[in-house]
Amino acid sequence: MLDQAQRILKDVFGYDAFRGNQGAIIERVGSGGDALVLMPTGGGKSLCYQVPALLREGLAVVVSPLIALMDDQVATLDELGVSAVALNSTLSADEQREIAERIRRNEIKMLYLAPERLVQPRMLAFLQRLEIALFAIDEAHCVSQWGHDFRPEYMQLGQLAELFPGVPRIALTATADKRTREEIVQRLHLENAERFLSSFDRPNIFYRIVPKEQPRKQLLGFLAERRGDAGIVYCMSRKKVDDLAAFLSEQGFPALPYHAGLPNELRAYHQKRFLNEEGLIMVATIAFGMGIDKPNVRFVAHLDLPKSLEAYYQETGRAGRDGLPADAWMAYGLQDVIFLKQMLNNSEGDERHKRVEQHKLDAMLALCEETRCRRQTLLAYFDEELPNPCGHCDNCVDGVQTWNATEPARQALSAIYRSGQRYGVGHLVDILLGRDNDKVRGLGHQHLSVFGMGKALAEAEWRSLFRQLVARGLADVDLDGFGGLRLSDSCRPLLRGEVSLELRRDLTSKAPKPAASAASQLVRSEERETWEALRTLRRKLAEEHGVPPYVIFPDATLLEMLRSQPASLSDMATISGVGARKLERYGQAFLEVLQGSVEVAKSPADIRHELITLARAGMTPAQIARQLDCSEKNVYAMLAEAIGLQQLSLEQALDLPEDLLGEIQEAFLDGEGELPPVSAVAEQFAGRVPEQVLYCVRAALQVEFEL
Repeated sequence: MLDQAQRILKDVFGYDAFRGNQGAIIERVGSGGDALVLMPTGGGKSLCYQVPALLREGLAVVVSPLIALMDDQVATLDELGVSAVALNSTLSADEQREIAERIRRNEIKMLYLAPERLVQPRMLAFLQRLEIALFAIDEAHCVSQWGHDFRPEYMQLGQLAELFPGVPRIALTATADKRTREEIVQRLHLENAERFLSSFDRPNIFYRIVPKEQPRKQLLGFLAERRGDAGIVYCMSRKKVDDLAAFLSEQGFPALPYHAGLPNELRAYHQKRFLNEEGLIMVATIAFGMGIDKPNVRFVAHLDLPKSLEAYYQETGRAGRDGLPADAWMAYGLQDVIFLKQMLNNSEGDERHKRVEQHKLDAMLALCEETRCRRQTLLAYFDEELPNPCGHCDNCVDGVQTWNATEPARQALSAIYRSGQRYGVGHLVDILLGRDNDKVRGLGHQHLSVFGMGKALAEAEWRSLFRQLVARGLADVDLDGFGGLRLSDSCRPLLRGEVSLELRRDLTSKAPKPAASAASQLVRSEERETWEALRTLRRKLAEEHGVPPYVIFPDATLLEMLRSQPASLSDMATISGVGARKLERYGQAFLEVLQGSVEVAKSPADIRHELITLARAGMTPAQIARQLDCSEKNVYAMLAEAIGLQQLSLEQALDLPEDLLGEIQEAFLDGEGELPPVSAVAEQFAGRVPEQVLYCVRAALQVEFEL
């Protein structure tokens, strides 16, 4: 069976060998056994059920929680020549009937369904009349009531064991601690399943966590080295997402917002753009991410603290799924801790549930304040031991300074106690530094014995110390008050002088220059021209076929082409990710680009894509014209078209003085009813602005009218 599986792997998927546990999992499921698969994002989970599906007779049914994920998988399989369909709410009744007919005629090999649809009695009855090859339950952690992705319908999937007794079932997830694994086994009736636990390590991701000072400025510093990279920036609130996406776009980083408060169509449009376009940044709440299969996300940044290490691992795991270098960057501060503790305190659920959530938050804080290797700490949380420090996180690369904070910590705890255990860090720092301001004087706190006792430390050092006291559980946040600090029981040994305290020293003022971006490490300067030509061809083919570029070939495959320089189609066939179908479809076109015998002409869609990116980055129409090697008149025409299609705002396209813009808008709005043509107002502005500018302003007004 394994020989047959290897042939399918090479012929269909274009890979020479299975990775890690893949071979053993495929053998288990292919021969009719059940399996529980825990494998990190980017580890190749989908092959674990796609290969057995092609090995076995009958229809393979894949349960997936998101339409976007289903569509992505179906598009990928279609490109590989595998007949796959997704049955979901986006299809009309006629389309659904047609798919059912094709399934009855054995024309479909893989069927993707949401759990809600699968558990409907009609669907179960339909499937019982067919030969079923296997059931694959993807994102199986959704069955866990403890998880943040809980989906109640997953609970009903246990009935598949009784209704389809001879059919193998494989449950897959990238994040599940021991408790969640047991819950999956129990609820899905997988007691006889063989368990395959892969390493949680993602060695290609570089982890960096910095104390939050000026988060936007810090983020821009991180992004400065990563222009042109695709990435995700996570924020806690919807408002913050909207504001930050607008801010990044103004700063020349093309960014889109994504959160549950946006209309469904806009969310879907933004997700589609992120998957299909190169170099976009998605600014999002945790509503975005599950099932994001884009392999070349080069970074994930957090501007707020995730509430658990599971969430952090899952979110950062969306970077570098192609195995190439990627970055996980986070800025966090005491306000994040206070906010999450308040959220937890106000949440529904019994005390036991809250204790579990508090434990998860404490583990997240411990990672942030860790002085040893971050990767060792992260893996230890998932019961995995990394024998030596990884050498690929900020603590390993920069080193960590610690200091004896015993005495200052006692002073800080004393300030909390003597001021009544009800004030925030700002006021406590004022007391310790001896600041004689209105609030201190109004409360009489200038008479406290600790007033002015802490002048040996700077304000930033005190703030860092208070943050670490809270993170270590020596001080706590008064959630019933207004987020002030109070003492916790565990601080008593420190106050009594029974223990000493070593803390991490923040080095933000001397922060090292950001490492070169992951993408810039991929290709050398002398390779860049060919690399861009390969990407241009890929984008052109993707647009022709209506799929995201990575479905044609992922970056890892293009990179191997670039490095190995195949001279013939048989050479091309040896490259990882080039299967028989793709070799036949695209092999010759990529070969010609590599041999330099063909200059890839940019399609109109390519040029439009580049123009929009350059305009968003703040280039003037004259600069864009030089960059694209075309006339300014053409640039203005394309800008007007992009504004009309709502791909650009007027502000992104043109930098007009406010009073002049107002005057032009008034000229168009002078009459009644419809907007007049440009020719009707052109004379008014002759010699003051190029006529093409008027087309752009009119396009923007037209959009407003339609909205």
